[in-house]
Amino acid sequence: MSAIGNLASGSTRGSFGGLFSVAGAVAWRQVYKFFTNPAFLAPALFPIFFFIAFAGGLSSVEQVPGFDFTGGYVAFQFVWSLLQAVALGGAFTGFSIAGDFESGFARRLMLAASNRRGILLGYVLASIVRTAVTGGLVTVVALIGGMRPAGGVDLFGLVGLALLVNVAATLFGAGVAMLLRTGEAGPLIRTPIFLILFIAPVFVPQNLLVGWISVASSLNPMTFILEAGRGFLSGDPTGGAFAFGVAVAAVLLLIPWALFGLRGAERAG
Repeated sequence: MSAIGNLASGSTRGSFGGLFSVAGAVAWRQVYKFFTNPAFLAPALFPIFFFIAFAGGLSSVEQVPGFDFTGGYVAFQFVWSLLQAVALGGAFTGFSIAGDFESGFARRLMLAASNRRGILLGYVLASIVRTAVTGGLVTVVALIGGMRPAGGVDLFGLVGLALLVNVAATLFGAGVAMLLRTGEAGPLIRTPIFLILFIAPVFVPQNLLVGWISVASSLNPMTFILEAGRGFLSGDPTGGAFAFGVAVAAVLLLIPWALFGLRGAERAG
């Protein structure tokens, strides 16, 4: 039976049953699309390219006075590349949602779904699966490149932050895609995510930044997540609780945004 047929057949179930049946059907379709289309690896290719370019070409930065990251420059760059990979995974999920609307599939999906919030949940779940694969690829490349994590059990903190970043990016992209329902939503999804990623201490620690970028990065929520992630990787976790608070707050703030986009799609028919 098709995914739409499964959703329609579940229309008489309870609210939560409908939510999870819809989410499961949407997530399964998205995951199947990801793994049958080589383009699903795209969110990993950009971070891998940046990682190789930055970690290799700028490795001498670790000799600069004031660079006190104990894991070395490869590990320093890896955390940013990982967060870039998971954030882009969320952005590409938004692109996929816009594509579903352009093809007409999303409208049929909304007609068949017994609980339309399950559509949004399904896209988020699929994005998490996608992120696990792309983030894993970036990690393998970093390990081959000489990264030696020193965090031990603290590494779960880095994984948790990466997961929250992915969910936040997915919710943002879903909201934009459902409001516009066209591939032209791509730049509006991608640009803010790139800005928040790059206006952060990408190449050197925050204490070595000067000028306007120092001020901007100190106000950037991603800076707290990035520095906490680097601390988890190096075995010197600092600011982890605050970083998790920032990441959870971002998710909670973006849930209403994504639901607003869903209601916009419902009103548009």
